[in-house]
Amino acid sequence: MTHTSTRASLFAATLLSVSLALPSWAQDAAPEAEAETDAAPAMEVTVDTVLATVNGEEITLGHVVAAKEQLPQQYQQLPNDVLLPGLIDQLIQQTVLSQAIDEVGAGVEVRLENERRTLVAAEKIDDVITEAVDEDAIQAAYDAQYADAEPTTEWNASHILVETEAEAADLVEQAKAEDADFAALAKEFSTGPSGPNGGELGWFSAGMMVEPFETAVADMAAGDISDPVQTQFGWHVIKLNETREKGAPPLEEVREDIIGQLQTSAVEEALNALMDGATIERTDVTTLDPAVLSDMSIFE
Repeated sequence: MTHTSTRASLFAATLLSVSLALPSWAQDAAPEAEAETDAAPAMEVTVDTVLATVNGEEITLGHVVAAKEQLPQQYQQLPNDVLLPGLIDQLIQQTVLSQAIDEVGAGVEVRLENERRTLVAAEKIDDVITEAVDEDAIQAAYDAQYADAEPTTEWNASHILVETEAEAADLVEQAKAEDADFAALAKEFSTGPSGPNGGELGWFSAGMMVEPFETAVADMAAGDISDPVQTQFGWHVIKLNETREKGAPPLEEVREDIIGQLQTSAVEEALNALMDGATIERTDVTTLDPAVLSDMSIFE
């Protein structure tokens, strides 16, 4: 059996162990925790507080908290008084296993190096984001995008879609007749998906409708019925129900979008600066067979 398949088997076994053990903690540990409510005062803790030692190797509170963070979401939702003893047991078992190996393989070493890079890089990104995104920056970005924004026109319209110009012209006459019910005509004659809903299209702004339709609506007043309008979908009879001018959205409505923009630009700017200041030497890989990327035997 290869190292890869052995690791995969052990990993699967570990997952099975966790999935079987955690529910039993939920049943057995919770009542015990309640019984110990009046026990000794809680100990003062730090990230380095030792919760167990295995052959002299310490397992700290920091190790346990980090282990909880890596659990699948369904297990993280279990009560902490249920998770704590189980996670300590899991780390003890992992420590015993790790101590039993004489030499760590090359595959494990490079994975550890990659994992460290990932975690440290993520911490740097968090620092960049924390420094770049605050209320002042959010307000400044909002002002830059929306302070001078011109109000935009929005339309609320209904339509009847048919196949021929003759049908559309006939429906224009019917729709303009006194006491005409445009919604009823749409329900009876429209072939479009909005027909059963009386032809209602709701609110839309520039760019949301095909050009001939939008051009027609832009020249109409509320209550008007259009002449037949042709698009790639067929012939339309349009009724403009209402128009409105929409100004800049309130800050809270676009806050998350602005935060995302600030985060992205801050990370890109910081990364570009670091890349520009770094000494990077690349090996020419044009003669390297890309198939080697899937060759796990290099670790043997």
